[in-house]
Amino acid sequence: MTVASAHTDSFVRDRLPPKAQWPEFRYDLPEQQIPDQANVVSALFAQALANGRGDKPFLRSPSQTLSYAQAEAEVNRICGVLLGECKLVPGNRVLLRGGNSIEMALAWLAVVKAGLIAVATMPLLRAKELDQVADKALPSLALCEAHLLQEMERVAQVQSGDLPMLVFGDAARADGLEARSAKQSADYAGCATAADDPALLAFTSGTTGVPKACVTTHREILAACNAWPRHVLKATADDVVTGSPPLAFTFGLGGLLVFPMWAGASIYYPDGRYSPETMVREMRQHGVSICYTAPTFYRQMAPFMQSIGVPSLRISVSAGEALPDATRQLWKQATGIEMLDGIGGTEVFHIYISSAGADVRPGAIGKVVPGYIAKVVDDDDNEVPRGTVGRLAMIGPTGCRYMQDERQTKYVTKGWNHPGDSFMQDEDGYFFYQARNDDMIVTAGYNVGGPEVEGCLLTHPAVAECGVVGKPDEARGMIIKAFIVLKPGYQGDAALVKTLQDYVKNSIAPYKYPREIEFITQLPRTETGKVQRYKLRQTP
Repeated sequence: MTVASAHTDSFVRDRLPPKAQWPEFRYDLPEQQIPDQANVVSALFAQALANGRGDKPFLRSPSQTLSYAQAEAEVNRICGVLLGECKLVPGNRVLLRGGNSIEMALAWLAVVKAGLIAVATMPLLRAKELDQVADKALPSLALCEAHLLQEMERVAQVQSGDLPMLVFGDAARADGLEARSAKQSADYAGCATAADDPALLAFTSGTTGVPKACVTTHREILAACNAWPRHVLKATADDVVTGSPPLAFTFGLGGLLVFPMWAGASIYYPDGRYSPETMVREMRQHGVSICYTAPTFYRQMAPFMQSIGVPSLRISVSAGEALPDATRQLWKQATGIEMLDGIGGTEVFHIYISSAGADVRPGAIGKVVPGYIAKVVDDDDNEVPRGTVGRLAMIGPTGCRYMQDERQTKYVTKGWNHPGDSFMQDEDGYFFYQARNDDMIVTAGYNVGGPEVEGCLLTHPAVAECGVVGKPDEARGMIIKAFIVLKPGYQGDAALVKTLQDYVKNSIAPYKYPREIEFITQLPRTETGKVQRYKLRQTP
């Protein structure tokens, strides 16, 4: 680090893995050359104002709209509360608990602009899970949205009264964040953080049941803005962006706050919970042009898109879990839009393989995003021939550094990040997702990717959702087992089991058919929409 850290509290920096365990960071593109002194929030606001966006809409909800200049003033006032009233110092962690709202966005921006480290948490987490986050991050303050207060208060009690808390999202609350910040100055230049100072601790969403704390710096976020958003998404200042991923999830943080801010676009946050139908209606009403959500929600939205329509929509971004081709085609039929798929991860902040528009190839996630390098390797990290299935490895301007976690050496080897996915790369450089490494099913000597079988089953008219895993079997090592949620009107009986098995046999290689099918009412999912296959594997 050529610029001294601004963090007088070195808690996170002191708990980074040894440098020998870090991935290689590459900043090969001119636009990814970030100054050694940089604060991501200060930089993004400065860019928006320099580009004449000061009076243009930035944060929007059904009841409120803030311009870029108004939002920056609110952020500066919150910084005054954090640094002045609460006496926090750069490097302190702030636990954030809130939904996708203007107030949550302002709180996150203020924490990072003040040189503090944001520790955002999913709204559906309960006290036990929040306490695990607090135990690891040791926050100096919690900022909690008013309607999510109950679980947070239980955490504050468990933390022996050592965790002070401020409530936001209730303007009438005399001791709330809004009332306190109204008394503060709207002028604040921002903490002069080193670019390599941590900006956030992002906890993984727990598909394996044990979340990890991922450290992301100001430099990495700014460099990420100049990778996928610049070269693939290509949002403009005229875009209106919305979606469902939580701001506490890096997919949501990038897509629904940081990346639109980088483009000078406008973000619309719907109030409260919404259904696929109400989401479509709100998108139409507010002229949404870019939408982010998971494949499952796109599948549920498709019939309403066909009947209601959103003429302003031009980009549909899918990430968070594998995109079945059946869902891609269903969405294209309903909207005429080729879905923009991508793979990223909390460990590396956002998307690093993706393709858009005419560059989309059926069945492929896409090509490596400019600024990143990716390859498919064997168990010894040797690159395998094109067309061969292996483990994905990548390096670029972002990379994995777990805070105080022995699993660092499993994710990073020889300087490369290993996200834990099995892929195949073709001769043209397109990457085809196969499965999570631990979701690869080896049955009677054949390697079968669970997502491929899921994608096949989803094209049958009886299947609403499904999850496919391997089940131990003495004779075959593993058998393929499918957990299926049926559409209304279908009976989960032995006849349908055989129908679905035959359907798979006739659609893809016969050895890939599920030898067991169990009908269930819903799949276990994380709050970000990912299927928790480890829970399916635990089913007797």
